[in-house]
This record gives sequence, structure tokens and C-alpha cells, in this order.
Amino acid sequence: MHDKLTRPTQQLLSQLHRFLLDLTDEQYSIPLPVLSNASIGQHARHVIEFYQELAKSYTTGSLDYDQRKRDRRIETERLFALEQISHLKQQVNQPDKTLLLTADLEKEDGYSLTLTTSYYRELISNLEHTVHHMALMRIGYKAVAGQALDENFGVAVSTIKSRSACAQ
Repeated sequence: MHDKLTRPTQQLLSQLHRFLLDLTDEQYSIPLPVLSNASIGQHARHVIEFYQELAKSYTTGSLDYDQRKRDRRIETERLFALEQISHLKQQVNQPDKTLLLTADLEKEDGYSLTLTTSYYRELISNLEHTVHHMALMRIGYKAVAGQALDENFGVAVSTIKSRSACAQ
């Protein structure tokens, strides 16, 4: 089970790493109207920080994505973001364990929920979350580069399999 989960996660992070390598610093950090004036870098930071929070929770046992740092360096400095991804690819390879997840569900203070989850469950969630944000980055890339990416970039594995089955 362990390898069946960490390998796809590492592969997805590698795909994101290769994508960011191909961008210019300007393409990475420029606000894009097609992304509601967010940048590709902001989407990358969001994904990276979710994985960072999960890695931190492996030691503490408590996970709260809402408490992530929101480090502007990650969203504005492409090379720094690439370093973070390289670290994360090494950190995801852990056995499963129980975690406590806290989530803010309303704008009002004090309205949060804490529940039991697991490292593997959160790794799956982060994988799907990453695919979603890579789909948004794909839209941003087309806007800044004027060209399309590989047709499977930012597409869920289940969709890729479905497309393949329909094509046969």
C-alpha cells in the first residue's frame, strides 16, 4: 500500500517541478486575469504549503491546513518553490498513522471541527487537491505562454483512464 500511494504523489510533484522549471520568473509570478488575478506562483504555493502542513503533522499528530504559513517567497520566487518541492518529494515517503485534522468551517471565530484522519487519507486528498490546482495552472500557462501543455497535465488519473477507454 505504501508505495502505491507515495509513488504517484512523488510523480505528481515531479511533474509540477518540471512544469515550474520551464516557466520564466515573470510567468510564474505575474497576476493573471484568467485566474482572478492570482498567479501560477500563488497556486504553486498553495499546493506546496498543504504538503508542508501534512509533513509537519506527521511529527506532531495534529493537522490544520488553515494554519499554513502563506509564505510569499514560495509564490514569488520560482527557484525557492522548486527547492520546496524537492524537499517534499523526499518527505512524503512515510508509513500511515492516525492524525487529528482541525478545519475552520465558517468565517466566525471558534467555529472549527476536529476529527480523526490518517496520513494516507490526507496524502490522497493532497494528491487530488494538487491535480485541481495544476488544472488551474494549466489555464494560467496558456494565458502567459500562448500555448497548451501536455493534454494530461492537471487531469485526474481516473479521467485519463476514462478517456483512454473511450478512445478504444
